[in-house]
Amino acid sequence: MIPRLAELNPVQTLYMDFIDTLRHQGFEGDLNPDYANRVVLATDNSIYQILPQGVLYPKKVTDLEKIARLADQARFHSIVLSARGGGTGTNGQSLTDGLIVDCSKYMNRILEINPHERWVRVQAGVVKDQLNAALKPYGLFFAPELSTSNRATIGGMINTDASGQGSVLYGKTRDHVLELDSIWLGGERWLSGALSEERLAEIKQQPDRIGEIHRELDDLFQQNQALIASSFPKLNRCLTGYDLAHIRDESGRFNLNSILCGAEGSLAFIAEAKLNVLPIPKYAALVNVKYTSFESSLRDAKSLMDWQPTSIETIDSKVLNLAMGDIVWDTVRAYFPQRDDEPAIRGINLIEYTGDDEAELKQKVDALCQHLASVSGEAGKSFGYSVVYGATEINKVWAMRKKAVGLLGNAEGPKRPVPFVEDTAVPPENLADFIMDFRRVLDEHELEYGMFGHVDAGVLHVRPALDMKDPEQEVMIRRITDEVVRLTQQYKGLLWGEHGKGIRSEYAPEFFGALYPELQRIKALFDPRNQMNPGKIATPSTQPGAELLKIDAVPTRGQQDRQIPVEVRDTYESAMNCNGNGACYNYDPNDAMCPSWKGTRQRIHSPKGRSSLIREWLRLLSQQGSDLNQEADRIRSASVFSGLTTRVRNTFRRNRGEYDFSNEVHEAMMGCLACKSCVAQCPIKVNVPDFRARFLEVYYGRYLRPMKDYLVGSLEFMIPTLSRFPAPYNWAMRNTFMRAVMKSLVGMVDSPVICRHGLRQGLRERSIDWATEASILALTPAQRDRSVVIVQDAFTSYFETQLVLDLVDLLSLLGFNVLVAPFMPNGKPLHVHGFMQAFNKAAEKNLTLLRTLDATGLPLVGIDPSMTLTYRSEYKDVSDDLPNVMLIQEWLVEAIQQRPLTGSVPQHSFKLLAHCTEKTSAAPSIRQWQTLFGYLGQELEVLSTGCCGMSGTFGHEAQNYKLSKEIYALSWSEIVNSPAYKGQLLATGYSCRSQVKRLDNQALLHPVQALLSVVQKL
Repeated sequence: MIPRLAELNPVQTLYMDFIDTLRHQGFEGDLNPDYANRVVLATDNSIYQILPQGVLYPKKVTDLEKIARLADQARFHSIVLSARGGGTGTNGQSLTDGLIVDCSKYMNRILEINPHERWVRVQAGVVKDQLNAALKPYGLFFAPELSTSNRATIGGMINTDASGQGSVLYGKTRDHVLELDSIWLGGERWLSGALSEERLAEIKQQPDRIGEIHRELDDLFQQNQALIASSFPKLNRCLTGYDLAHIRDESGRFNLNSILCGAEGSLAFIAEAKLNVLPIPKYAALVNVKYTSFESSLRDAKSLMDWQPTSIETIDSKVLNLAMGDIVWDTVRAYFPQRDDEPAIRGINLIEYTGDDEAELKQKVDALCQHLASVSGEAGKSFGYSVVYGATEINKVWAMRKKAVGLLGNAEGPKRPVPFVEDTAVPPENLADFIMDFRRVLDEHELEYGMFGHVDAGVLHVRPALDMKDPEQEVMIRRITDEVVRLTQQYKGLLWGEHGKGIRSEYAPEFFGALYPELQRIKALFDPRNQMNPGKIATPSTQPGAELLKIDAVPTRGQQDRQIPVEVRDTYESAMNCNGNGACYNYDPNDAMCPSWKGTRQRIHSPKGRSSLIREWLRLLSQQGSDLNQEADRIRSASVFSGLTTRVRNTFRRNRGEYDFSNEVHEAMMGCLACKSCVAQCPIKVNVPDFRARFLEVYYGRYLRPMKDYLVGSLEFMIPTLSRFPAPYNWAMRNTFMRAVMKSLVGMVDSPVICRHGLRQGLRERSIDWATEASILALTPAQRDRSVVIVQDAFTSYFETQLVLDLVDLLSLLGFNVLVAPFMPNGKPLHVHGFMQAFNKAAEKNLTLLRTLDATGLPLVGIDPSMTLTYRSEYKDVSDDLPNVMLIQEWLVEAIQQRPLTGSVPQHSFKLLAHCTEKTSAAPSIRQWQTLFGYLGQELEVLSTGCCGMSGTFGHEAQNYKLSKEIYALSWSEIVNSPAYKGQLLATGYSCRSQVKRLDNQALLHPVQALLSVVQKL
């Protein structure tokens, strides 16, 4: 039995007093000093891990004012505050041992759009892609492009002065900031922007702190112009934060925003921003150019800039190969063709053109293509290219490039590519030579790495592979960083070209030289006591003893993780490998990942959050000498009554309020829908359902399981018996009193009823045989050639029997000989709820049958995507010898080609709502549905949706009902109720159709049933 985890790192008394005082002062947002929130926000996408004292989620600007005002009071002068945006920083920019201030949960509204003057006003927590989605109907967009654009907040972009692909044309974030509404330490609220000399003079006359800061900053600039000019490099990326070189704009106007943008929250809180937005280019083209070496692609990029593209991006073969192994490659495969006689691709340049004149754009592209064709095959030149037109298709390639960044972290083995020297910038003309020297540094240390970058801006991204759990490899962080710093200075560049300084700020004095004391003066003006994100960018001149953080003196995740035994780390490998890239924080309601995050906006309810909690849980248990692998083995071999008295006592104490960190972890795990979108969409392939099941197994070795778990886990085993006489069960599920009992005592709501017209009866009426060895052996060769076996699942066979019969009818009409495998429990519900031993037994028994059927050579197909894909995922942990059970469309798209059809049916338009697991874990199968419909002369459009909120039995559990409805409302409800889609919607998932019927009282057909209606008319 696992021990209780109560001895934790407690919140310091002063910080608890601060939080309690905020609460008494009417703070309207969330105040979270709980250990779970602290653990989850202790990491970002960097190598570091710093446990904060608490997390504050302000709801309004007045909450930010309360925080800043209270921190300025004498008794709280040692309180430390750090703003946090999307949490994707690669250098620990927002990490702190004080309080995290996160505006993303509540302060995420787009306040005003002015399409005529081309500006928007937004709160700091608005996500970049969210903003651009709102601007798209006006033909506008917010220009700075990021690989993390689906979760990066505007506040975070401003605080790091973010930029990315296309920055040569569009600049950085600060180039698009018109006004900043910021809160200063002490509670002052100030709207900053470009000022005329008259207005600046007025402000400088103010007797308050605002006047003082404007006076001091202007004086500082005037007195140090020559030093500023010599200290700030002339680069597209230049320096971010405290940017004295741009405190006066091109018109000579004073602009405080150049100081605040890129300051990483070390000067003020950003509450709102007024941003410049641009017209979306009407036309776009992307030329994908292939090379035999990465060096060739880099050196050629310099000459390619002469062809006046919008941007040029370069990626090496390692990054490209990672993309090829991911589901994202399915969307761009056609744009990277490779003939058998071509050399291997070792580097790629992505060259984009945009504009409003189609003819002019095409002329530029044609000119480039003629050049590429003329030099093809020459030494140092490309050997092939392809051209993509149209923003929709081009965005697929950029999405691939974006995801490839995260995929770098998904290497095999303990060594993982990590960011610490990953955004250097040098003059573009020096980039190729710089990279060759950079590669020599890494090669001398015998490190693997992947590289990509914005070659037009001279920016390189590289992530060397290190096992940060190994102390000997950890010391390379210092060695390599120091060497890279030397190289960047040699090539007149910067260590921090794009992703902020953060913990790498220790090199600021060296880069700024004589100007660094002036930056300290700036820090002292805004933050004299070093309370705002201390240790980053500069220390205040008013605190002589204050020091910048050092890259090898800050706790790392590896130092925490190495405390967990290797064998336990291997068991929970999926959680251990999470690198904090934050892809699960995707704002898009029409994207599958992650429904519990989208529904709650609580970071503990995300794959990153759950991974962080599991890692800390494993570490704490290891400190107490608990071996989880041994504990799991004990539970699997023990009786269900083993330790019952102790579990009853522990549960009673838990319910009375006894603290155990395992309960906080349990809360986060129970919010997971087990939809498995994380498994496919996370670049690192974090598999929450897997480690969730393992956690629940040992957690319920200490505490009692709820009754609903036993009901759900046993349903597959009971349903064949119940279905023989379903009336009593169906009466109970419909009776008001019994439904109330089920809700209050069992914890289940809206349970479906069993079909009265049973599958056995329907198959008998159609003379369909069961798939047994005997029945298959009795087939003639001609019958075998056209035979197929349907593998049953409990949901469709017993709760949607007509669908199974409709599939039988469809396949029979198409000329196939249909057999149906005898029903066997699949076991997935057992796995979801952590009944691991029972799942293993069910899987092994089912595998015996399926292997026998598979050995006959007949194709096996399943109906429900979630249950069918279990044979490829969860079953892998049970056996390496897995039968090939295909989704319907995976088999039928090929098989139907062999069954010539006669006749035609008028074309109808259908809209497909695909199951989350299906479209993420078997992405090509969605296009196969479209191919099938096209073969029959029908049109099938795949609609973008998130999760329906049901996910098996998740939505039927009483504790999840509210969240289930909220998730459904995010993307499904509007589509289902749209008059434009009436009679056209199809859904592949049983749970999806069940949710629609429950919440909107509409019955959606399965694609099979739509195909049947077409074939019946032939």
